[in-house]
Amino acid sequence: MSKHGKVLVAMSGGIDSTVTALMLHEQGYEVVGITMKTWDYASAGPSKKETGCCNLDSFNDARAAAVHHGFPHFILDIREEFGDFVINNFVDEYIAGRTPNPCVLCNTHIKWRALMKRADAMDCEFIATGHYARLRMENGRGVISKGLDETKDQSYVLWGLDQDVVKRTLLPLGTYRKTEIRQMAMDFGYPELAKKAESYEICFVPDNDYRGFLKRKVDGLEERVNGGNFVLANGTVVGQHRGYPFYTIGQRKGLEIALGRPIFVTEIIPETNTVVLGDEHELNRSEMNVGGLNYVKYDHLPEGFESTVKIRYKDKGALANVYNGADGLVKVDFYEQVKGIAPGQSAVFYEGDDVIAGGIIRR
Repeated sequence: MSKHGKVLVAMSGGIDSTVTALMLHEQGYEVVGITMKTWDYASAGPSKKETGCCNLDSFNDARAAAVHHGFPHFILDIREEFGDFVINNFVDEYIAGRTPNPCVLCNTHIKWRALMKRADAMDCEFIATGHYARLRMENGRGVISKGLDETKDQSYVLWGLDQDVVKRTLLPLGTYRKTEIRQMAMDFGYPELAKKAESYEICFVPDNDYRGFLKRKVDGLEERVNGGNFVLANGTVVGQHRGYPFYTIGQRKGLEIALGRPIFVTEIIPETNTVVLGDEHELNRSEMNVGGLNYVKYDHLPEGFESTVKIRYKDKGALANVYNGADGLVKVDFYEQVKGIAPGQSAVFYEGDDVIAGGIIRR
């Protein structure tokens, strides 16, 4: 019998998930390692570069660590459920003129649910990952908080987790800094792992060329959308573009248009294949609507609730009042203007370090 219970640990082969598994094993948990194959790189197009969590070397690294420390390890093929949901949503969002966040969607609907399903089958009380965030129970609810290391904090990508999942999740790295985790990897006897580079790419777009990925996934897309208008806010046509799905809010580089000054994408209008350009200050907004809310710390947002709202992963956050609107939307009124609100991205509401709720920014 284990000292603390049985835990299913998601092991990507990287430093964070490996140290998570070894730390829990050392603490007396009965650890079972599992590596999820989410994507087949043979279908990734011209790039054969395998990065992040979905390549053979990572699978072998995860298995070797488990075998060396005497706990079981399994590889779980979830390519079908991942592809049907995450990749189709990724394509659909760009076609709708929005900028998706596939990692949030994958965490929420695929990885944690896949872990829960297998944890139940293996009689594991807990699941664990190497995310830098903290969890605690308060007033009967599982609360997600920022990790101690603000430079690595990943609470932003966990807002979509349901309460039944949060209550069974362990996040051992949340109270450590990345430098400490690297030292732990050294102490466990994995110097190469401690030096391993981190991947920030989308796993199914290993070359970071999402435009090429869209062209390969949607037959005839390039021909269908090529030649739309670049316009200014007043409607003045200033040039033609290659198709609205190939641009994102805030984009400056790669526009292939010269107006004699720095120019940015400020709006995307898919209905007319129009991309609106403007000066940097035209990216500023003071309000937005957010839908698809998932409540974490509380089961609702009080009217006019003051919150720090993050609109992207590396965003510092900005103070705002949050109001309940129609059709399940909430309206966010920022105290000061914020730059680059992109429909399709996640908005996450914080009270101090605690995640109150999160949702998707609407057009």
